[in-house]
Amino acid sequence: MKRTVASLLLLVAALASAPAQTNDTPKKLPPQPWHLADVWWTFESVTPHFESLDLDVTIDGDIGTNVNLYVAPCGLGDLGGVKFYGGLQSNCNGWESRTNNTRVHLGKGAIFSRWGKGKLSVNQARGTDESHYEAADYEGDFVSVRRPFQWARGSYTWSLRACDTENTNGQDYTWVSCLVTTHATGETRYIGSLRFEGKDLTYWDRQAAFVEVYSTAKIPRSEIPEVKVTFSYPRVNGQPPRLKSARVVHPGPGEQSASPDCATAVAEGSSVVVKVGPIFEREAKERKHSLDVKAPAAKPPGGV
Repeated sequence: MKRTVASLLLLVAALASAPAQTNDTPKKLPPQPWHLADVWWTFESVTPHFESLDLDVTIDGDIGTNVNLYVAPCGLGDLGGVKFYGGLQSNCNGWESRTNNTRVHLGKGAIFSRWGKGKLSVNQARGTDESHYEAADYEGDFVSVRRPFQWARGSYTWSLRACDTENTNGQDYTWVSCLVTTHATGETRYIGSLRFEGKDLTYWDRQAAFVEVYSTAKIPRSEIPEVKVTFSYPRVNGQPPRLKSARVVHPGPGEQSASPDCATAVAEGSSVVVKVGPIFEREAKERKHSLDVKAPAAKPPGGV
């Protein structure tokens, strides 16, 4: 009997010291990448005769290379039917060279990628001696250019410019260049260029931005940093397109790039602010909702 009582006392003590199963108990997290927030603007019309795209972003938080954070002011764009995206990464990587596809890690950098139909090659990309490239099909057929860029807390403009054209085998192409400008210094850094089919490109009637935590061979399972990211209203050919609607999507269970609930998005005037922090419990109805964005007025002809 003494043994039985002693055993019961040990069991009770063990149960008392065991962690309780509460609502705070961590759940199994989905595989990375996680799209913490996808912001969408829908415009009233397309923009013909594409010349430029400018997207301002402010990062309020100190992000080191110990996490994988992707701030994409251009989460998705479309030029002449060709989808593309790009932004700032805390752990950028790419091929060692055009002819050596050994993956190298570049630290912080900026990236510009496009998709296509059929196998794309690095011949559809160009850059500087510091630029790196990749052409593969593991997330659809794509080609990409990226370059080291030591971004930090502050404001930046991620830009595209339609540049020179060429005709190859009877097909017209336009080279589109990616640049990033640091607001604090006014310095503009050329990242690289990609070739798009067509001579007179049309920009579509929407724009996406996202904040993502992703996976790399260097950091297979990234932590979630605490940061506030502000996306300003897009400018196409120097003008803010007329707004039809704006919304945010937080991908949930069963959706592509599903994320734990760790980010919120709200409109502040013409901007959208995404706050990233600890995991919380979000109501399902809040995963997709409209944003009351106030579109800025168009600039007068010749205005600044």
